[in-house]
Amino acid sequence: MAFFKAMGDWLWGGPLLAVFLAVGLWYSFGSGFFPLFGLPTWWSVTVGSLFRRKKDRKEGRGVTQLQALSTALAATIGTGSIAGVATAIVYGGPGAVFWMWISALLGMAVSCAEKTLAVRHREKGPDGRWQGGPMEYIAKGLHLPGLAKVFALFCVAETLAGGNLAQANSIATALSAAGGANPVVVGVVLAVVTFIVLAGGIKRIGQLCELLVPAMALLFVGSGLAVIAVNWQAVPGAFRQIVAYAFSPRAMAGGYAMGTALRYGVARGVFTNEAGLGMSSIAHACADVDEPAEQGMWGIFEVFFATVVICTVSALVILTSGVYDSVQVLPLAEAGTVPEGMLGAPLTAAGFATLFGEAGEWIVSVSLLLFAFTSLLGSGYYGRRGVETLTGSRWARRLYQLAFPVCIVLGAIGDLTAVWQLVDVFNGLLAAVNLPVLLLLSPEALYLLREWLMGRKKKREICAKST
Repeated sequence: MAFFKAMGDWLWGGPLLAVFLAVGLWYSFGSGFFPLFGLPTWWSVTVGSLFRRKKDRKEGRGVTQLQALSTALAATIGTGSIAGVATAIVYGGPGAVFWMWISALLGMAVSCAEKTLAVRHREKGPDGRWQGGPMEYIAKGLHLPGLAKVFALFCVAETLAGGNLAQANSIATALSAAGGANPVVVGVVLAVVTFIVLAGGIKRIGQLCELLVPAMALLFVGSGLAVIAVNWQAVPGAFRQIVAYAFSPRAMAGGYAMGTALRYGVARGVFTNEAGLGMSSIAHACADVDEPAEQGMWGIFEVFFATVVICTVSALVILTSGVYDSVQVLPLAEAGTVPEGMLGAPLTAAGFATLFGEAGEWIVSVSLLLFAFTSLLGSGYYGRRGVETLTGSRWARRLYQLAFPVCIVLGAIGDLTAVWQLVDVFNGLLAAVNLPVLLLLSPEALYLLREWLMGRKKKREICAKST
């Protein structure tokens, strides 16, 4: 796996990070930093809409906006939010959390554009439902069907690695650590259940995720906030660590290099929210919505919740509970000899256990099980869409539907370090295709956003005059 590690380090070590930050800044400036200054608008359209009745919605065209969001969150709030954050802190230091936040801030504008373009260029599938994503906005927006197929190929590969192997591996590791579960048994059960749900298509996936995502978020966030509250005196110190290590010189005692923090922070941040990768827009394209930019608001909320909320809770639990010491961990990380108990989900579980004891490990195990299981569902749908773009043949789609459960079993018994190296490689390849495309399509995406905002403003003015 030395090749994949070297390739992942190269992809995320310089040019790709620069492109990601450049595209994020381009959309942030182009939108007037809308994710920040437009917070009341996108919050009202997303969270606020959950408390308002929707009228004049046509049935049968796609899933609801909440189901589309839940499916997208299901595929993003997976092991990256628990195991990924812990891995980033171990290998990149506390400063990696700071760069996660920066990637989220820039990623919110990028995610808004992705979802807007996905709805703008979507099309009806054979079943009459909406389908779309990067494959469609590359083929129809840029008129480059060949590049769309390249993206689809990387999408299929990523769903079998990051969306499959990494999720199954973390589930098996967590259940084995908490209850001594046999990884093979865990993998087989997961494979069977996932196969059954995926067979029902996007509608069944959306309905299940709509139930599981809020429940798992409440369980994990609520328990995590309890740990942080008990260790509230350590919170200021944790934030100081995050900021200090984000810019620390290499000579600092027990410190991580700034470049290492940047590399792991941005890479893991992108994995947790998928902004710039484009895959989550595949779920959003299925939403029952008329205005493309309206779905873009859900893209902003998706990144905010997946990274700013979930990942911050994970990071603060680790940094305030006393289970992590940078001086002790840094030499092990540099030598590649970090014990399994100090890496990934077990480290997060150890933080929860400081308050809840053995129950803390089960809280993380159950949360991880729900997170990773719903991630498997979302990724399975994305991969199938990738196969449909590559070839319309039924045998290819059925082959993928069989290969996906097999990879779940392989992931459950595989090596965690090797799996994460594959994740970095395939995420990097997806971003290498999608980011330049987003840059080329930025005039259209920003235009759609401005027009939608102007339309909302005019409606408010008309309502004000009528009253």
